[in-house]
Amino acid sequence: MRALRLDSALQFEANQINPTPPPGEALIRVHQAGVCATDLQLVKGYMGFQGILGHEFVGTVEQAAGHEYLSGKRVVGEINAACRTCATCQAGHLTHCPNRTTLGIDRRDGAFADFLCLPVENLYPLPDEISNDQAVFIEPLAAACQILEQVSIVPTDRVVVIGDGKLGLLCAQVLRTTNCQLTIIGRHQEKLALLKHHGIQTTVNVEDVSPGADIVIEATGSPDGLKLANQLLRPKGTLVLKSTYHGQTTFDFTSLVINEITIVGSRCGPFPQAIKLLQKNSVSVEPLIRVRYSINQGVEAIERAATSGTLKVLLTMD
Repeated sequence: MRALRLDSALQFEANQINPTPPPGEALIRVHQAGVCATDLQLVKGYMGFQGILGHEFVGTVEQAAGHEYLSGKRVVGEINAACRTCATCQAGHLTHCPNRTTLGIDRRDGAFADFLCLPVENLYPLPDEISNDQAVFIEPLAAACQILEQVSIVPTDRVVVIGDGKLGLLCAQVLRTTNCQLTIIGRHQEKLALLKHHGIQTTVNVEDVSPGADIVIEATGSPDGLKLANQLLRPKGTLVLKSTYHGQTTFDFTSLVINEITIVGSRCGPFPQAIKLLQKNSVSVEPLIRVRYSINQGVEAIERAATSGTLKVLLTMD
């Protein structure tokens, strides 16, 4: 098996042993996988992860003992493998299971390989009308959908998304479905132009956006984005954090207290909602694809994804 492995350094290896799925898990042949900002943070040392990277994928089930109906099915999968027995899981909070492993992020080899293993309960068979290119975006699109699971947004709300990376562009498209008063702030006109046909207001000039927003989504991955988000919120507004940061981040929390700001951490989200949005063509994801690399060129692909302004980089295994 070929794989892109992160140990003391990032390296491509062509002689990995195919994984053997433990009871309750499926063996999945990966067709393609997406490189995301979290992968780049892991390479820098975030979470101290060692192993095969990658968590955005589409593949076909090769083996699923006791669940043969899945054999040959094209699937995507939720990345958190919960124990399903602890008090947190029994309360329905599977993504926060204290015993969980996370695909390509925490103690579980990921999708930048020919094969991966995931619990059967994590898998979602795909309808034929969703292409592999669309499917590889379902995990980050679900993360964007999570905002609507956590925050009630109505058409009269003024909402600002900060960040024109892949996740920011997906968040903007999902939030558009609420008919709220939406603006996205970015740094790259060519990226923001991808939202033009959706009728979403965009700008590269922070001065164009007046303070007083009801809700701000921070999706830059930069402490500067966090500071800007705080500046744009009205008192008693809601700050939704979609970014993760490697290392320590300094921030003036006094203003949050004075203005009684609600902070919402937002991470993984609902796959069924993401699949429905793609089925209904409510979001467009293919324009976010910038370049494809073979898994054999995995190191080069990561380097390209880390280049400023690059949108989605795909790794193909077929």
